[in-house]
This record gives sequence, C-alpha cells and structure tokens, in this order.
Amino acid sequence: MDLTTKLRELYAPGVAYNIAIPDRSIPDMVLEVASRYPRRTAIDFFACQLTYEELAQEMRLAAGALHQAGVRPGDRVALVMPNCPQHAVAVLGTMLLGAVVVEHNPLAPAGELEGEYERHGARVTIAWSKSLEKLTFLGRGHTTFCMDLTTALPAASRMALKLPLKAAREKREQLSSPRPSWARSWTRAMRTATPWRGACPSAMEDVALLIHTGGTTGVPKAAALTHANLMANVEESIAWVPVLHEGAEVFYCILPLFHAFGFTIGFLAGLRMGATIAMFPKFDTALVLAAQRRLPCTFFLGVPPMYERLLAAAEGTNVDLSSIHFSLSGAMPLSAPLADQWEQATGGLMIEGYGMTEASPIILGSPLASSRARGALGIPFPSTQVRIVDPENPSREVADGEVGELIARGPQVFSGYWNQDEETAEVFTEDGWLRTGDLVQVRDGFIYMADRRKEMINSSGFNVYPTQVENAVRSMPGVLDVAAVGVPAGESGEDVVAAVVLEAGASVTLADLRKWAEKSLAHYALPRQIVVMTELPRSQLGKVMRKKVREQIMGAQAAATDAVAGAREAVAGARGAVSEAMAEARESMSEKVAEAREAASEAVAGARGAVSDAVAGARESMSEAVAGVRGAMRDEQAHPATNAQVDSSDTAEQTSEH
Repeated sequence: MDLTTKLRELYAPGVAYNIAIPDRSIPDMVLEVASRYPRRTAIDFFACQLTYEELAQEMRLAAGALHQAGVRPGDRVALVMPNCPQHAVAVLGTMLLGAVVVEHNPLAPAGELEGEYERHGARVTIAWSKSLEKLTFLGRGHTTFCMDLTTALPAASRMALKLPLKAAREKREQLSSPRPSWARSWTRAMRTATPWRGACPSAMEDVALLIHTGGTTGVPKAAALTHANLMANVEESIAWVPVLHEGAEVFYCILPLFHAFGFTIGFLAGLRMGATIAMFPKFDTALVLAAQRRLPCTFFLGVPPMYERLLAAAEGTNVDLSSIHFSLSGAMPLSAPLADQWEQATGGLMIEGYGMTEASPIILGSPLASSRARGALGIPFPSTQVRIVDPENPSREVADGEVGELIARGPQVFSGYWNQDEETAEVFTEDGWLRTGDLVQVRDGFIYMADRRKEMINSSGFNVYPTQVENAVRSMPGVLDVAAVGVPAGESGEDVVAAVVLEAGASVTLADLRKWAEKSLAHYALPRQIVVMTELPRSQLGKVMRKKVREQIMGAQAAATDAVAGAREAVAGARGAVSEAMAEARESMSEKVAEAREAASEAVAGARGAVSDAVAGARESMSEAVAGVRGAMRDEQAHPATNAQVDSSDTAEQTSEH
C-alpha cells in the first residue's frame, strides 16, 4: 500500500478520495452562481454590498473597460490593491477577457515591484491611489488606472470623510491620495465602458493568475496558475468540508488576495459556494469584531496570529463568535492550546491546511473529524498524491517514520514559473512531482513538519531543524516567542542562534536557555548564541521570517565587528600617538640636557678661568707687595733717623688726640 492510500484511511466521513475535474473557467463559474443566487449578497465592504447579479454586471463592465484599453487574451493585467470590491471586480473582468491577472502587494517597496514588473511584462495596471507613488518607473507606453478606495464605501461613510474635521482628514489620507496626471481614473473608465458580452475565451489549461512567491534564492518568482489549477483546489477544499451549505455561508476574506491562501480559499471558494464574502482591506481586530456584530461569519479563514489577537480583543466584550462553525488555519503551525481556545469561544471546529503557492495552494489538511491531530500538517487532499523522499535522491522514498522531503502531485499543482524555465526545472523531480522543500515525517497516520529544508542548520556536520529548537525554547518560562537560525561559524558550519522575545521584566541568559533546552535537544542542536529582540519580523500573514531574523542578526554582528575593529584601530592610533609623543619628549629632554651640560661646561670653564686669573692676580699682587716690603726694609736700613722722626710724629699726634 502506497503512502497516499494509507493516509486516506483517516478521511472524515463523506469525503471522497477524488474530485471531478472542473471544466469551467473562473468567470463561467461566477456567471453560473449568479444565475442561481442573483439577489444574494456576493461582496460586503463595510456594509456596502454587491449582489451576485450586480457582481456579474460589474465584471462585464471591467472587461469592457480593459478591452477599450487594449487588453487582449493572454495579456497580463497587474493589480496593486488591497482587498476591496474593485479588486474582486478587476480580477473577474480581466479573466473574462482571457487575460492574466498579476497580483502585487500594494505595500511592497518600489524596488520589489519594479523587479516583478520586469519579469511579467504587464502593460496595463489597476492600482490603489496610495500605491501609485511606487509605480513611477512605469513608462509612457504603460496604461495605469488609479483606483479610489473610498468610492466603495457606503454613502454615509463617504460623506463623513468630506467633513472639515481633523479626524476625517486623517482617515481620508489613509484611504486615498490625489490621482496623478499620468494615471487614468478607474471609476470613470468603469462608468463609461460598454459591458463585455463575449464568452470567456480561456481554456482550462490557460494561465489565469500570476502570483509571486519567494524561492530558495529569496528572489520572488511568478507562479503561473491555470483555471484548472485554481478550480481544482477550490473543489478539493469544498469536498474537504462537505457540511458547508451553498448559498448560505458568510466567508470573511481577510487574508490578502495577493496571497494564494486568501485568493483561492477566501475568495474563489466563497464565490463557488454562493457565499457572502465580507472583504477587509487589512486585518484589524476592531473592524472584524464590528463586522461580526453586523454580519456574523460562518467560515473563518486566517493564520494563528489572527486567531490569537481576535480572542484577546473579544475577551470581555459582548461580541458573540458562536456563528463561526468552521475555521481554517494555515501558513504556519497552529498550537493545540490556541486551537482549543478558539473552538471553546466559537463552539465550532478548527482545521489546519498546508500548502504552497505552486499548488494553488493547499496540498494537505487535517480532517474535519475527531480523529484530527493538533500540530500535524494533515493528510492529502482529494485527488492529491504525496511521497516522502530522500532530499538528495528524490527517486528514493524514505522508510516509515524517517524524515524526508515531501513531494506532491495533483490537478492543483502548477506547471511552472512565468518565463523561468531553469527555476521551474529545480522545483520538479525528473518524473514530475512538485518538491515542497519541506522536511516531514509520518507519525500515527499524519504528516508532521520537521522543518524547511532550505532553513535547516548545519551544526558541526549535524542537521539541526529550527522548528525543533523553537519548540524547545518556546516552552521556557519568560519566553514569548522565538526563532532559531544558523549563522556562519567557520569550519564548524553554523552556530545555532536563538532570537527570543521575552515577557515584560523577564531575563534569560544563554546558560539558562541551554540548561532548559537540553532536556529535549541533542547537544549539537543547543543554541550557542542568544539574541534578545523586541519583536520578530513577520510577513503580512504573521509568519515569522527566519531569513529576515538571520539578516538582522548578521547585520548586528557585522556592525559590532566593525565597531570593535574601529575601536582597535583607534587604540592602535592612540598608542602610536603616545609613542611618538614620548619619543619627542625624550628627544627634547636629550637636547635640553645636552644644552645644559654644554652651558654648565662653559660656566665651569669660565669659572675655572676666572679663578685662575684671580689666583694669578693675587700672586702678582702678593709678589708686588712682598717686593715693596723688601724695598722698604732696605730703605730703613739705609736711613734709620728719618724713620725715627716719623715714628715720633705719629706718636705725638696720637697723644694730642687723647
């Protein structure tokens, strides 16, 4: 028994193993639903509503406006808008002409958008007025329509936005911007268009949608999804939840249409069921809870952070969530406690889905039954086959329970990336199976995620799965969130780094973290570094972007290295300056000492000369004195009387004085 057959044993009652392959294009499906539910509300936008009949009319007007702008079958029409009625109408109008919808994130940076345009080559764009400032790179040959989001609001809301109040002005600035001269008004184009009455010329295998996805290189690629791919995944999803009722459900379309999960399940599956689709331009708990009071949801599609925030916002309010009978979570693992809390709050069932853009997107799901396993990716959707293989040799399946790469095939799997043959070849095995790049294993009849192959960490020759590290660290007291990444560590390969967000007032050291995690992790998988962050970077769906975390950590490390190098250079410079100053001081001292010595020598020599001269002078004086005495003595001997008289006179003078 092959793996797919084994896993199907856990299907919920009433779910068929295979679906009937759809033979209707997306516009044909919408027109058929509109014929059955013409008066039912199709799109709700802040209480402004379009019925299915009106949606069909708007679709034909949009097709007419685009045809007037030169759009023909196979042409690409770029859409740069948030979720709104104009977005839904533009999608369907483009497809009705047989043209290809190209979805873009309206909040993406200009550089990213320009790169995507270079790949798909669309010559017509419908863009939200707030996004036009990023599209100035579009040349003169490009036709650009400006979409004013406020025109889809109820009349009362539009009037309120015109009030001369600061709050009204700020809200108006959030929703719209003045139309630049180089862009045409989409509202006017729709108003003056002739409705397109022709049938959709697209075959089921024609491309209907280009939707961008990140690859192993990080460069977005345009996955080309056909009408057959998208409609097959719609039918698989509806078959998975057989308890949904046509013409009676309310879908909340919060996930963006530029994401395959929101486009296929939130939008197309809702249309296929004749559901009322409440569209939200962004996720905001206040907006969602206000809508829940006015238009209670029955089928909710979201990602774990949305469910967590809604539960927190609804706590202590009078908002009743019990209308939500079924919920589908995707894009990232759903914790068992969160799923239980949501089911307690709603009284409904929550299931998980797994997939990728290249599969339209869902491949696996947890069954809508008590047998479902929390935390599992699930089991194959109807008409979907899966295998678990050696990632280095995809032709070899791994043994039961072993970790391997998940590969899949089915009618929802795309045929390739738009004009990127090399990248397309890399994502398929030689026998045509889609390589997911995810490492999984089977436990107790369900497929569980081991990790992303491209995010696996090589630590000292051992493969470390980030998810396992994160699960171990996340359970640690004081840790709110964690992302595990690998950073280069020379010959050791990579170091495991735990980027953690802590609870207020908490403190966690690397030693503490390793001690906690060693209970469930092998020694080589223990983090060697810890980085505390205020928040982890997430995608618009709330998924932690490990690549961004790694880039931030390595950027910080590079900056720290540069700072240390700069400090060392500064210290070396200071030491050099001190050495030079010391040398100069020594040189100056030597010179001064030499000068002093020379001056002293001169002074000593001068003193010695003076002493010699004085001694010589004294000697000469003494000689003269001696000679004088000797001469006097000779004279006295020669004239004694004279000398006596002299002596008497001296005596007489002395006596007379007394």
